[in-house]
Amino acid sequence: MRFIQSKGLAIGLASLLLPSMALADELSGADTAWILTSTALVLFMTIPGLALFYAGLVRSKNVLSVLMQCFAITCLASIIWFAYGYNLAFGDGGSMNKWMGGFGDLFMSGVGRDSLSGTIPETVFAMFQMTFAIITPALVVGGFAERMKFSAMLWFSAIWLTVVYAPVCHWVWGGGWLGDMGLLDFAGGTVVHINAGVAAIVAAMVMGNRKGFGTTAMPPHNMTMTVAGASMLWVGWFGFNAGSALAANGDAGMAMLVTHIGAAAGSLAWMFMEWVRHGKPSVLGIVTGMVAGLGTITPASGFVGPLAALIIGLAAGVVCYTATSYIKKTLKIDDSLDVFPVHGVGGVLGTLCAGLFVGTLGGAGLAEGMTTASQVGVQFVGVAATFVWCAVVTWIILKVIDAVIGLRVTGDEETQGLDIVLHDETGYNL
Repeated sequence: MRFIQSKGLAIGLASLLLPSMALADELSGADTAWILTSTALVLFMTIPGLALFYAGLVRSKNVLSVLMQCFAITCLASIIWFAYGYNLAFGDGGSMNKWMGGFGDLFMSGVGRDSLSGTIPETVFAMFQMTFAIITPALVVGGFAERMKFSAMLWFSAIWLTVVYAPVCHWVWGGGWLGDMGLLDFAGGTVVHINAGVAAIVAAMVMGNRKGFGTTAMPPHNMTMTVAGASMLWVGWFGFNAGSALAANGDAGMAMLVTHIGAAAGSLAWMFMEWVRHGKPSVLGIVTGMVAGLGTITPASGFVGPLAALIIGLAAGVVCYTATSYIKKTLKIDDSLDVFPVHGVGGVLGTLCAGLFVGTLGGAGLAEGMTTASQVGVQFVGVAATFVWCAVVTWIILKVIDAVIGLRVTGDEETQGLDIVLHDETGYNL
């Protein structure tokens, strides 16, 4: 999520993606104000946005458990990022720098009041990146909703953030090997969406389906809550994508425009797919299509123009809708809140489309020596590396936690509901 070159600039597209290489000597008040605003918007995406979106989708007996998970992850990820996560992602790893950052400035000891990252204070940059580290493990919650122990969720989130999210973040944005290759990921197609989607479906497969999955209806208990959360996500996403320009400039403006177009196109495409197939358009469908459109445009948002964004959004609605049906009905995998088909598949599609459209339809322009084919090849390497690393390491984490403390509540506890079993509270007292 970094700077992008103007169309026709022939040098350094990949290097401009890395904040450490920004050649700025003085603070910009305008840039600082925009990234401060964007930081608040991205945090707003997790709490209350994602929390309400997910909470409305589960059954009423589990509504508090999902809200609690999103809130607890926000707190836990913040402390981890402060203690060592920021350095693992953006620090200097010495001889291992292509793969991971270092531990040289634990507890942000090297981040001072006057230190800069480009044209903004490093404190603001670190906080902006913290909000991404918060929302990514929170997205994974949708894969194991309604059946994971709260203690297991905390251990999983902490370890996963350390050994999956932080390294991939470093590969792409912190001076690692994928950034050096020239991978285009403006705001998180690989780092956020593929990572979260793959982790969610691996968790769903390791833990097994919810009781009654496939035989008992499990509709969202409160669509009003879900739509409210989805609306907050849409607004917050402008900070997510346009803020990733790390400046108040034309790149941020274009990222905001294409983000909105992608969301609108994804919503309509999903709605019409569902309308044709089932005879009626659903509210759940249109808001899920919006999230698919947003997730898919994210990696390309700083590199493509409005026409490409329209194509990407429409493709997201169709492809992610099809993937959702296939995973649940054909493969019968209970990715409870469709994290992989929406975020994982959307992240793959958007990352590949970033390479396809960067040099066409008003895109930012290919870097010197790059062709569309070679750029798409780099994008594919980024997708494959993220997918494999996340899948393997997530599986190992889950298996270790299961062996030590157990991942899943008992069958009786699942029937009773996680709210009362894990938190001794209920979401509604009517």
